[in-house]
Amino acid sequence: MVKKKPREMTGAELKSMLKSSINLKSLGGVRCPELNVSPEDLKWWRDAKIGMFVHWGLYSILGRGEWVRYNEQIPKEEYEALAWEFNPKDFKMTEWTHLAKSFGAKYMVFVTKHHDGFALWDSPGSYEGFTSYNTASKRDFVAEYVQACREAELRVGLYYSPMDWRFPGYFDPKGLPENAALMKKQCYAQVEELCSKYGKIDILWYDGAWLAHKGSDTSSAWFWEPEKLNKMAKSYNPKMLCNPRSGWEGDFYCDEGSHEIVGKILPVPWEKCMCICSGTSWGWLPDDPVSDFDWLIRMMVNVVCRDGNWLVNIGPDRNGKVSPEIANRIKEIGDWLRTYGESIYNTRGGPIEPVDHVYGTTSSGDTIYLHIIDRDKFTGQKLPIAPYEVKTVTTFDGVPCEYNITDGLLSIKLPENLPADEKSLADTILKIKVDRQIEHKEYERIYFTGKE
Repeated sequence: MVKKKPREMTGAELKSMLKSSINLKSLGGVRCPELNVSPEDLKWWRDAKIGMFVHWGLYSILGRGEWVRYNEQIPKEEYEALAWEFNPKDFKMTEWTHLAKSFGAKYMVFVTKHHDGFALWDSPGSYEGFTSYNTASKRDFVAEYVQACREAELRVGLYYSPMDWRFPGYFDPKGLPENAALMKKQCYAQVEELCSKYGKIDILWYDGAWLAHKGSDTSSAWFWEPEKLNKMAKSYNPKMLCNPRSGWEGDFYCDEGSHEIVGKILPVPWEKCMCICSGTSWGWLPDDPVSDFDWLIRMMVNVVCRDGNWLVNIGPDRNGKVSPEIANRIKEIGDWLRTYGESIYNTRGGPIEPVDHVYGTTSSGDTIYLHIIDRDKFTGQKLPIAPYEVKTVTTFDGVPCEYNITDGLLSIKLPENLPADEKSLADTILKIKVDRQIEHKEYERIYFTGKE
């Protein structure tokens, strides 16, 4: 049998085909199929659906965003002096893992080093020893985080930024090749430390492989040699998942930001990462407004119904704390998931394509979960249910719904006594039992060219 070759596709072709608002980052990365994990090894991540992201570092002292060092052109000595103020004495990493558990997250991703170069672990490979372990706190926060995740039975994700504003060679890698080489040396050393010192790592989440703030992670692959970098990283954790932000195509794709999600189900593994607050900064901002509950629920549903994962960021303050408003919203989402999680966890998007702003579906076993995000617009909708035969249609709580099928199209009448409070209106879930197991396709192997 001739093995089917992956087809090539541009980002524009994907968006046109799916009529989607989803913007996958870093398409067209270096191809190295031997690095990709198997579908079996990706399954836990596809089942997990919900993750928590944490941005925290020296920038959390200033409260003006994680790009403050660059945006305000803070002198090197002045910014690096903040490391001697970064000493959250009363903070325990279990505070974050408790938040993640209350949120309903199954995995976490923790920023170990952002673009400012400050490493939150004992990193011998750090240029000039710019680490939390060498400064005021004398702590290896990565070690504490990994231990807390394992104790909480959360999968461990580590964010790492290869770029570093401390190196002039970052801004002019061809004009200052020796200095740029020092930055690259630091990257390889630190990635090896993260992958070798802390046991099993489940996700390596890169960000910032582009050079001189130009182009993309993909266009800078010539410099980082991501195939070599990730072969080294995966030699310690062969089943570790990587995103595409190192210049290698990765194991899954990313859409970043708080823009709404519309369009069809994506045929590739993907993750939506966004902030629980306004999204104007990933790092801590004082008085950053928390997003509304119903908006967050609809965002989650729109992602999962398109077969994506939802990675939600918090930005703790200098002491590792989040506001009561953030903590309350996290608990509200978690309470919702504890009630309705059956329709989210361990499901796949589909089999019925979503209708933007109206409904989407997830499925598991012989059950299709119909997520209705606008009851009024849902009235009169006809759902293409073929080739499945419907056995029952009920509310999530088991109340039967009237329905009929004509020419393979399913029409459902919603019960009149459905709850009408804000939380119930955010997502009305029906269960459609069918005559057999829902068929789920394996992700199609697509090589993105990187061209639009």
